[in-house]
Amino acid sequence: QLQASGGGLVQAGGSLRLSCAASGRTFTNWVMGWLRQAPGKEREFVSRITWNYGTTYYADSVKGRFTISRDRAKNMVYLQMDSLKFEDTAVYYCAAARAIRYEDYRDYVNWGQRTLVTVSS
Repeated sequence: QLQASGGGLVQAGGSLRLSCAASGRTFTNWVMGWLRQAPGKEREFVSRITWNYGTTYYADSVKGRFTISRDRAKNMVYLQMDSLKFEDTAVYYCAAARAIRYEDYRDYVNWGQRTLVTVSS
């Protein structure tokens, strides 16, 4: 089970940190990801990290502004979001994938509850 939290309202240029608590199973050998969906748009990939090695990957739209990390001891995944823009407004999902094939939401089979991020311009 994945539980996302940390969303809220922030001004453009501000920061937020999203957290994802993983429970009920081990995610060894899995890939943990953050995805988002803005109103009227398709769900899109934001960032991912391998549970074992911490290898990260980012969508071009967030590269240099967002940082994904994980704490294996605490079973937590984080998304530090800096220099937020209005277009980052969306519901954010924490999710897990066994393997990456499509580089989009289709890779993810375990989905957590969403958390809303609203960036005011």
